[in-house]
Amino acid sequence: MLSVLIETRNDEDALARTLATLVSGAVEGVVRDVVVHDRGSTDQTQMVADHAGCTFVDDGELAAAIRRARGEWLLMLRPGARLEPNWIEAVVFHVNSQDGPARFSRSGRSGLSRLSRLFSRSDPLADGFLMRKSEAVARCPNAGDLAGLVSGLSVRRLPAAITAVGGEWRG
Repeated sequence: MLSVLIETRNDEDALARTLATLVSGAVEGVVRDVVVHDRGSTDQTQMVADHAGCTFVDDGELAAAIRRARGEWLLMLRPGARLEPNWIEAVVFHVNSQDGPARFSRSGRSGLSRLSRLFSRSDPLADGFLMRKSEAVARCPNAGDLAGLVSGLSVRRLPAAITAVGGEWRG
């Protein structure tokens, strides 16, 4: 059904946390595969991805990572983001009844304070991003990274929450 795409750079611990929240989706048959698009990590990010059974695309073009995804839909996440337990039902409902992209709702447990969200640059992937793979492929030539791929798109909000990553966005 869907592929998860995570862009990394020295994110071994954060990647492990995000992958742990995806296990239930893999068991339910919703997550078909996970593609880790790495941007030059020097830590153990590749080892974490390999041990989890992810496809690891090392410092290649974004288009190459998207082509490696096997699902019809892409769920793009930041390393460290954690999906709340009801995410599977929300994603399945959206994929079966909608055509356009969607984001998760922000959890009240987010690692970002309200004040820091007001004064920091907006991260287009902070709330995850769900879109058809075909749309991502069409937008890919104009995007250097995942944030560029999804910027400017109007989206629906999913009735499921994500705990966003705290800290500075490297976009």
